[in-house]
Amino acid sequence: MSTYQVVGIGNAIVDVISQADDAFLERMGIGKGIMQLVDQDRGEMLYGAMEDRWQAPGGSVANTLAGLGNLGLSTAFIGRVHDDALGRFYADEMAAGGTDFVNPPVAWGELPTSRSMIFVSPDGERSMNTYLGISSELGPDDVADEVAGQAAILFLEGYLYDKPKGKAAFERAARLCREAGGKAGIALSDPFCVDRHRADFRRLVKDLDYVIGNQHEWESLYQTDLSTALEQAAQDSGLVVCTRSGHDVVLVQGDEEAVVPVREIIPVDATGAGDQFAAGFLYGMATGAPLEQAGRMGCVAAAEVITHFGARPETDLRALFRKQGLIA
Repeated sequence: MSTYQVVGIGNAIVDVISQADDAFLERMGIGKGIMQLVDQDRGEMLYGAMEDRWQAPGGSVANTLAGLGNLGLSTAFIGRVHDDALGRFYADEMAAGGTDFVNPPVAWGELPTSRSMIFVSPDGERSMNTYLGISSELGPDDVADEVAGQAAILFLEGYLYDKPKGKAAFERAARLCREAGGKAGIALSDPFCVDRHRADFRRLVKDLDYVIGNQHEWESLYQTDLSTALEQAAQDSGLVVCTRSGHDVVLVQGDEEAVVPVREIIPVDATGAGDQFAAGFLYGMATGAPLEQAGRMGCVAAAEVITHFGARPETDLRALFRKQGLIA
């Protein structure tokens, strides 16, 4: 019997969010709509430039776990924070949301807790500037046998491959989970992450049980058009999920294919749309829902999170699922 229905491993990042127009982004040299890694000095400069900022625990996988906690699943997060104000805030908020934060804040070392300065423009696009801090030190020693080895589903983020220690932690967690009979999968994270680690990710598609990515990530992975990329991915992976902004979601598992229509919504803040799609989809996977139904759950969760600021749901997702006839 698995202790946790879903365990995530990823960067533990405090999201610091502010609104900004395109002129501000250009003036500050911020790439619109993408995630950029920044050093400590630039991170402090951008933090100081934020007006009316607010903060929330973030990181891609951690956001997904918050959605799964909202849905009532038992979850745990493998991450690394410093024993500073932001780190204690992060650990406390994860626990308050129902997710076990299994690694206590680190009291030694010089690197502070990671943070991402997120500027939300009027069209809902979010521009993320992430200082990794102590998250860059996440390693295999942070992965406990009794956590990764007792997960029914393990969810990993591609960003971990940006550091050798993160890669080792990722692969240890996946091995422990699968040896114990669980299923391990990955979110491709972003096209630039795919560009940096294409060979590793091509191997992971073949080795893991499921892979979630958007159109640009799949096209980058196979360096071809989407249709050809998904044909190749379906041959390589046990379960392929492809999201496309404003378009149908495609899910392929063996000979089965499901296409889920998406109702287009003008976003208030697109932050977390992919993370919450993953939450809804993994909920369906964890509860044995058919492929098409799991995809619809992902779409409902993603639609909820883009109607407000922040990357985590503010509405009872199970109530939304019931309203859509997805659960009893």
